[in-house]
Amino acid sequence: MFQTYEDSANPALGKTRTANLREELARRGLDGFLIPRADEHQGEYVPPHAERLRWLTGFNGSAGMAIVLKDKAAIFVDGRYTLQVRTQVDLGTFEVRHLIEEPPARWIEENLPKSGKLAYDPWLHTLDGVARLRAAAEKAGGALVPVETNPLDAVWDDQPPPPLAEVRPHPVEYAGEPASEKIHRIAADLGASGVNTAVLTMPDSIAWVFNIRGADVPHTPLPLSFALLHEDGHADLFIDERKLGAEVRAHLGNIVTLHPREALGDALEALGRTKKTVLVDPATCASWIAAKLSDAGAEVRRGQDPCELPKAIKNDAEIAGTRAAHLRDGVALTKFLAWIASEAPNGGVTEIDAAKRLEAFRAETGKLKDVSFDTISGAGANGAIVHYRVTEATNRPLKPGELFLVDSGAQYLDGTTDVTRTIAIGTPGAEERDRFTRVLKGHIGIATARFPEGTSGAQLDAFARMALWKAGLDYDHGTGHGVGSYLSVHEGPQRISKMGHVPLKAGMIVSNEPGYYKTGAYGIRIENLVVVTPPAPVEGGERMMMGFETLTLAPIDLNLVEKSLLTSEEVEWLNAYHARVREALSPGLDAEMKEWLAEATRAI
Repeated sequence: MFQTYEDSANPALGKTRTANLREELARRGLDGFLIPRADEHQGEYVPPHAERLRWLTGFNGSAGMAIVLKDKAAIFVDGRYTLQVRTQVDLGTFEVRHLIEEPPARWIEENLPKSGKLAYDPWLHTLDGVARLRAAAEKAGGALVPVETNPLDAVWDDQPPPPLAEVRPHPVEYAGEPASEKIHRIAADLGASGVNTAVLTMPDSIAWVFNIRGADVPHTPLPLSFALLHEDGHADLFIDERKLGAEVRAHLGNIVTLHPREALGDALEALGRTKKTVLVDPATCASWIAAKLSDAGAEVRRGQDPCELPKAIKNDAEIAGTRAAHLRDGVALTKFLAWIASEAPNGGVTEIDAAKRLEAFRAETGKLKDVSFDTISGAGANGAIVHYRVTEATNRPLKPGELFLVDSGAQYLDGTTDVTRTIAIGTPGAEERDRFTRVLKGHIGIATARFPEGTSGAQLDAFARMALWKAGLDYDHGTGHGVGSYLSVHEGPQRISKMGHVPLKAGMIVSNEPGYYKTGAYGIRIENLVVVTPPAPVEGGERMMMGFETLTLAPIDLNLVEKSLLTSEEVEWLNAYHARVREALSPGLDAEMKEWLAEATRAI
């Protein structure tokens, strides 16, 4: 499972590969091409054959886009990757731009030649995305042109084949609801809204509604496929049938008709010929699909994926499962933290050693299916790279006097985990203690928040930043993201961020992960997962309020806490959390580990 990233995607090859792509574009009479970090499903998780941005540029982050014109090129990344991208990309070939502050559309307006033909693969861009890019190209006096075949694929000689991982049923004891009931529930909603058919393009929605799991992308049990849900309660699944064994075929039963993936186009055209009203999500649906429907005569209704919200609201079985997964994971993480405390100060432990050892502790549970993402194991200055991925070239030892940031997670059948701890190796400095405690204050601010129904993550985001803001500090990422149930570690529509406008609902799982990063020195992040609790009375209050139940169980490094910066209520929360951690995890630990945990979770 653990892997580093020494492969054919590196900066030295970017110049040559970009030149080859330009030759192919010239051969086709095109002036430029858009290369998003995306596949046909528009998700964060893509299989190796769809890692086009990484192959071309060397950048291996989970979000970004490159634009290649005849005489210039640019790569766009968000705030998580502004440091990383400069170490992975040939800066003589690609200008680096901020994806949000300097978006691709603006760059196109300023750089596309008049009458220039800027090409895009319609499978790799959403409806919303294409509209923005087309407007920019036209403002520059050029045109956005779809291509039938991807020109980058034409110059990627050793491109891997599409994945063929086996699809398995996801047991109802973990799912909490049979697939047939989910399908009929969604179908009823479609009919009530005047929609005949919904197109599902996100594999996590398909996995959720059909209670199936796959292994087509790294670390997330997704079966790459497409589906149609109809108002009469029937469904069509378009998938390479070599992935399907007898067990999953029986599981899908009579309410799901199986088709080869290539049959999707014909099915969309049939919906058009019969003038059906078809729902597509403009934020996630490939523009190819919408165009196929429109051209065939369908009424295309734009709206949210009908599975996204019900998937995000976990049922009782899913919540019980994630509690069990976090208890199991907490024992493994505590063993790891004790190992770090014992071994790292002596020297000889590297970032790679630590990541491998943490995965080994999780594997010892006997329940680990996979890690939920590549472990972020960042010592010293590497911890300041928000989504750092260790390589043999960047691998650092954990040194006394430095901080070590480890962000990791696991996939279990009963739940998905994601947890970050920042650890002082040896004695931390006063600045590190100050910054850590300010991050902790923000973490506690989210954990203890009470809020009325209808509150969005954007309304809570400042709770996590206030102590940092008061010191003139901040962090350039969201405070929390949704998490799936043995699915994606990053799940929508909910999030705690300046852009998190979806109301939080009971049963949603989100992360609570404020941070602080000092470039060239260290990074700090404290992350627990929390589940939104139902409205409940507040003593002496007039309105019912929602809140959060913390799911993650693991010690927070007390060596980094400056108690004088905490209020009495914050000290009370930290002590109560640590008492809960100690009580929950001790039964799974031997005597030596119990003793270490007791000290690590002592009251302050």
